Amino acid sequence: MSEDQTSPANFEMDAINRVRAYHHRSKHGFGRYAASPGFMDWATQPDPFRRFKGATQYPLPLSADQLPVLYADLFTPGSIKPASLNQTNVAVLLELSFGLSAWKQYGGDRWALRCNPSSGNLHPTEAYVVVSGIDGLEDGVFHFVSHDHALEQRCSFQPPLQGLLVGLGSIHWREAWKYGERAFRYCQHDIGHALGALRYAAAALGWRVRLLDAWGDDDIAALLGLDRQADFTDAETEAPDLLCLIETGSANDSEPDIDALVAAAQQGVWTGIANTLSQTHNFEWSAIDEVCSAACKPRTAQTPVENDGKTTQVLQASLSELTAAELIKQRRSAQAFDGLTSIPAKALFRILDATLPRENVPPFDVWPWAAKVHLVLFVHRVVGLPPGVYVFCRSEEAEPRLREAMKEGFKWELSEVCPSHLRLFRLIRADARQAAITLSCQQSIAGDGAFSLGMLGEFEAGLSEGRWVYRRMFWECGLIGQALYLEAEAAGVRGTGIGCFFDDPVHELLGLENTTWQSLYHFTIGGAVVDDRLQSLPGYWHLER
Repeated sequence: MSEDQTSPANFEMDAINRVRAYHHRSKHGFGRYAASPGFMDWATQPDPFRRFKGATQYPLPLSADQLPVLYADLFTPGSIKPASLNQTNVAVLLELSFGLSAWKQYGGDRWALRCNPSSGNLHPTEAYVVVSGIDGLEDGVFHFVSHDHALEQRCSFQPPLQGLLVGLGSIHWREAWKYGERAFRYCQHDIGHALGALRYAAAALGWRVRLLDAWGDDDIAALLGLDRQADFTDAETEAPDLLCLIETGSANDSEPDIDALVAAAQQGVWTGIANTLSQTHNFEWSAIDEVCSAACKPRTAQTPVENDGKTTQVLQASLSELTAAELIKQRRSAQAFDGLTSIPAKALFRILDATLPRENVPPFDVWPWAAKVHLVLFVHRVVGLPPGVYVFCRSEEAEPRLREAMKEGFKWELSEVCPSHLRLFRLIRADARQAAITLSCQQSIAGDGAFSLGMLGEFEAGLSEGRWVYRRMFWECGLIGQALYLEAEAAGVRGTGIGCFFDDPVHELLGLENTTWQSLYHFTIGGAVVDDRLQSLPGYWHLER
């Protein structure tokens, strides 16, 4: 092999092409769906809870319900006094971000729901914390067990930092068990949802979250112990995704030195063996392993926070009177909509406004990059807006590029009732219910809500920044999705993410002829139909008994 063939530039191009290949093979279309089992293989259903046998477990207090902070207060910078960094408040952070929100029961079956949404309620995301100098907690690396609301100590060492880090990883098998090759996309959506859940929970404590983007996947794996093959010998592995610094307003809120922290962790005392989630795997999805390798992130320079693309317009006040904990815990993914409920245009504008990047306002103050995902709305039942197809540009720069890429016949009309800083354009007036249903894999929820939407990512622009940005675009979609989930609850309705949609038919509807733009996620909001056959139990009823 020649030197030119193994050059860094050629390696990067090959990796980007492998990412592109995965993206196209994992598309759904009218004539074919992405490869999947095609049925529910209940005999190999994964255990929804990861545990590390032999790791010392430390139960955490359950006190999030005592937090008096209102959901509406989260969006006024400086209105919430930073809480002390101690065991009780770390427990609140984890409860409201990754904890159990409820149990559902039907007949002899019972399953848990969590504060962080997940495709199919399968929860591939695992959370870890790195603790140093916090009252009530030992120093070291811990795995959060949501079922027990407890921390398992994976590593005992003295980190060269003072404070709290939160790391996230993904068990791809949990999603692939049901969804096959497309599951890698859904795992990345879930990382974005989890990042949003962490940011909202931190805001309720008056804290902030800084995404430590400089860290490479290998760095994160070494710190969290995800690269310790002997600890995962008979268990499904976890892929490292991201690491965050929790900023509590103290003088210790500084980024840790990567090499020093990783070296200290590797010299620590590690305990615990990961549990096996499925005793057998009747399907193996090599395409997921391939894209995971191709989209691996190396260590890079830390991305400075970009304020230029963030709106300075104050977010209109939320009408919700619930506490942050109440609203976060009541979030659900709707299974069906009534096809009748309308929302006022003002509610839609608040929902869209909450997805714009703002400084010191959750969740997008955690996102240091310019917006690369924009929304195409199918408006069905919004009082004050005619039904039709709309586009919402989350950055000013995206508008001319979208105009050029989309069909020439679109109107690009601005609504007279829409706030001027919201770049919401009506493309066509039409009853778009059937189009929304058809494009979302014939799922009626896309047409029975007040509106549905697709998220368009600046696909090629993202890949030009790095192969790992493929994952990051899905994270941004998930972060938007988390805002949509909570804002829907605040508006008195309900939302649900839609991962199953026909990719290229969406592009064809809009006139998008190449891969500059790609549809990455769908979502819908409306009046939910509640299944009265299901019994609901509190998230930690099994502990409180």
